[in-house]
Amino acid sequence: MKKYDRYDTSSLPEAQFEPSSRGRVLKNKLRIKRKRGIDEAESVVLKTAIDKLLNMYDENHRFTAADIKTMHKIWLGEIYEWAGEYRQVNLSKADFPFAAAKQISKLMNEIEKGSLSKHTPCNFKSLERVIQALAEVHIELILIHPFREGNGRVARILSTLMAFQAGLPMLNFRDITDKKRKEYFAAINSGLSRNYEPMEKLFKKIIERSIKAKSVEI
Repeated sequence: MKKYDRYDTSSLPEAQFEPSSRGRVLKNKLRIKRKRGIDEAESVVLKTAIDKLLNMYDENHRFTAADIKTMHKIWLGEIYEWAGEYRQVNLSKADFPFAAAKQISKLMNEIEKGSLSKHTPCNFKSLERVIQALAEVHIELILIHPFREGNGRVARILSTLMAFQAGLPMLNFRDITDKKRKEYFAAINSGLSRNYEPMEKLFKKIIERSIKAKSVEI
């Protein structure tokens, strides 16, 4: 079974990967074959993408499924031909199955009419309300996992844009990408039963750390 970024991608044909990458790097425009190399390439263009997106959406914008595809395209369009397009294969991680590929379009339409409509624009006056919005939208998008690559970062891009609508500083996600990964995945699992409280606690910590870091900067 071939692996890519810890996903079970055994349903992907060999032609989907870069030759000599041992099934670890998807076909890309840059012909990068090493996992570390593709990770670095994705990180380099991420900051530029966030800066561009921050100038595209204001505090009164209601995000849509099309916006999420745009975020993915702007970020990874220079690397993957399929950037901005929903995946056509099923994915799972650590025996956790994400939404079936054939259901993604329907589910993204549902999140647009549901969580995105309810929680954006995220310019609520109450911080508690902002945290609720961030947690629910983040979980629902992660559970769908609409793209072959970059789902976690696209979800964090969207959270960043929503946080800016609320007047918050750039969010520091180090806790959920490093120290608290187990807690983060447990919070995602809780979201299966629409229990967003564990993720709300994580976002509260993320916001507190981000505000503290901003005040130190000033």
